[in-house]
Amino acid sequence: MRSLSFVLLALATLLTPISAQFGFFDQMFGGGGGGQEQHHGHGHGGHQRQQQNAPSDGAGYRAQYARLHCDNYLCPDTLACVHFPHHCPCPWPAHEEKVELADGQRICVSHGGFKAGEAARKVELARKGLL
Repeated sequence: MRSLSFVLLALATLLTPISAQFGFFDQMFGGGGGGQEQHHGHGHGGHQRQQQNAPSDGAGYRAQYARLHCDNYLCPDTLACVHFPHHCPCPWPAHEEKVELADGQRICVSHGGFKAGEAARKVELARKGLL
């Protein structure tokens, strides 16, 4: 009897991490938990409504663009109101460097691990055909 208890305990100990691994993959890949109902309410007994994906067309963006008022220039990617197009900020300034081009436009270039100013230098070299 004692050896049976030991075998059951060992089996339970081995199955617990395996069960946890499958739960991780279900959550990571959006699985339904193998047909099991999952409750996401933290002790409230209810289900949380899953967030809806953004529409696959630009209707929401166009509606937001139409609601905004700007007397000067409305940046198309950030919806910032600025005096000139080259004054538009980059959408992700922590990850992008703004480079002003000679024609009054600006582009946003990923830092890509370069030092500050290095991305702008590479754009200038490419513009001159040297890169």
